[in-house]
Amino acid sequence: MSDEPTLISARGLNLTFGAIAALADVQMDLWPGEMLAIVGESGSGKTTLLNVLSGRLAPDAGTVWYRDPAGHLHDVHAMPAPALRTLHRSDWGFVHQDPRQNLRMTVSAGGNVGERLMAQGARHYGDIRAAALDWLAQVEIDANRIDDLPRTFSGGMQQRLQIARTLVTHPRLVFMDEPTGGLDVSVQARLLDLIRSLVARLRIAVVLVTHDIAVARLLAHRIAVMQRGRIVETGLTDQVLDDPQHPYTQLLVSSVLNA
Repeated sequence: MSDEPTLISARGLNLTFGAIAALADVQMDLWPGEMLAIVGESGSGKTTLLNVLSGRLAPDAGTVWYRDPAGHLHDVHAMPAPALRTLHRSDWGFVHQDPRQNLRMTVSAGGNVGERLMAQGARHYGDIRAAALDWLAQVEIDANRIDDLPRTFSGGMQQRLQIARTLVTHPRLVFMDEPTGGLDVSVQARLLDLIRSLVARLRIAVVLVTHDIAVARLLAHRIAVMQRGRIVETGLTDQVLDDPQHPYTQLLVSSVLNA
């Protein structure tokens, strides 16, 4: 926890889908440069919370506040749609489990990275291509692949390209939804190391959704455990995982240890 003001805060979030409470009185805070992991079993509400925090889904009740670089607070769900789209193209980023949700598969790797810069007003072809080359190098994609289409890439390479596309504008806040899901273990390990180093170096705040306790332990400063739409336990990652207090957290940790 930092002495700085929070970057994003949620208060009293509630959302129901029919008779199901997807979110129930959720409160959370995130500070600049911090990574918060949201963990829980499938159906616990983690991805729903991520979508509400990022403004992609409106809650039935409650507020999400975002603090801009000038220190002004904004009610995310009261923002006009164009302003929210601009925020997602600049200060915010989103990394999906399936990179094809974020990549344009008929546009070259370099074009995918450059598009986000162009959305912010960049027009100089040489500068855009240089930035794309730089970011391909940062995510360990060979410069010779800059003009190749993402559909010719492996799953791990597509995920790294998605990360380059997301981070090229130096966002302050990135939402990540199971970024290593579906990848082979060896590919996962390499990607996790890459995410950890980039986030630390660029001092990006991250809200990470994962079902994998090991991923949360490796990456996150703090952890929030969700069960049936509620955050049942939160705290420093090692503290929560080494000495879980809530019975559900104890069950999650023990299931990993006994796996």
